[in-house]
Amino acid sequence: MDSRKLKILQAVVDEYIVTGEPVGSKAIMSHVHASSATIRNEMAELEKQGYLEQPHTSAGRVPTYAGYRLYVDALVEKNPLSDEEKQRIDDMFDENAKSEDEMVNSATLALSELTKCASVVADSTPRFSLISKVEVIPTGKRMYVILMITSNGKIKNKVCRLEFDLTHEQLEFFDKYLEENLQGVPLDEISDETFEKIRTAMGTYMVSLTPILSELVTLAKEMTAQDVKLQGEKNLLTCKEFEQNEIIEFLDGKSEIESFFDQTFGGLHVSFSPESDSFVLHNSSIITAPFKKGGKEVGSIGLIGPMRIDYAKFIPYLEYFSQRVTDLLSRNDDEEEVDDGVT
Repeated sequence: MDSRKLKILQAVVDEYIVTGEPVGSKAIMSHVHASSATIRNEMAELEKQGYLEQPHTSAGRVPTYAGYRLYVDALVEKNPLSDEEKQRIDDMFDENAKSEDEMVNSATLALSELTKCASVVADSTPRFSLISKVEVIPTGKRMYVILMITSNGKIKNKVCRLEFDLTHEQLEFFDKYLEENLQGVPLDEISDETFEKIRTAMGTYMVSLTPILSELVTLAKEMTAQDVKLQGEKNLLTCKEFEQNEIIEFLDGKSEIESFFDQTFGGLHVSFSPESDSFVLHNSSIITAPFKKGGKEVGSIGLIGPMRIDYAKFIPYLEYFSQRVTDLLSRNDDEEEVDDGVT
């Protein structure tokens, strides 16, 4: 595609994002040095190529999904945030939140309020996580805590009540077996088949250790479930470009958002609803960006809105939000290390 067609496509998308109305050749003339007739011909070619469509015979053109994809991938000119905008965003963060989860949730809510879109946050994609440590800790009579830590820093524990006390010898054998056979294993490889394999390897300890092994497998499965939280749902309800029944169906099945976060690994990503057969919000887009702690990706933050959103503005917003969350989490990490050093 030649540069003039690219400029015309860029101008059509820019105009349509602002007005929401089909864009005619006259509106493009201020963006492209060409006659109205030439622009009409180029727009007709872009329509044949699948980047534009004409809602009505006498109307102008609007971008198709393919047009948006090309625009986002190659044409959008991001608007750098001013110092005033950065300060406004900084002021929206709750830096005194009692926990990191509260801080991240406050950032997600602020992003929703700023963009008038729905915002979403998810912990890091479980399929990238390895088991770093598994430990069984006695906490009382017939009471044990199973502790699991993953490579992305996620920690989860589960209380297990047995009908008998385990001996020191049984616990020592179990901990050693888990260290040798589960450390470094991807979290999503822990399955019922894994359970049977380990259970068989227990030998004479099979009967006594099976209950706690069963709870361990359950814990691993729980850790693979991505925690997705949505904020600003009301912004979807007031969006004229979505059907109300679609929004209700979407809010009832938020788990389908998870697939979009798989693509966040490695940087900011823009996804469109036509790229997923399971996504019920038609003509929608999702922009996601990862945030880190200690140099590792621990989650992603994103925006959900119509395809006709201001990518030039919202992409820089999301990039800045993800960086600020990273900075605050890293600051908390440094403070924890200092406290540990003092104690």
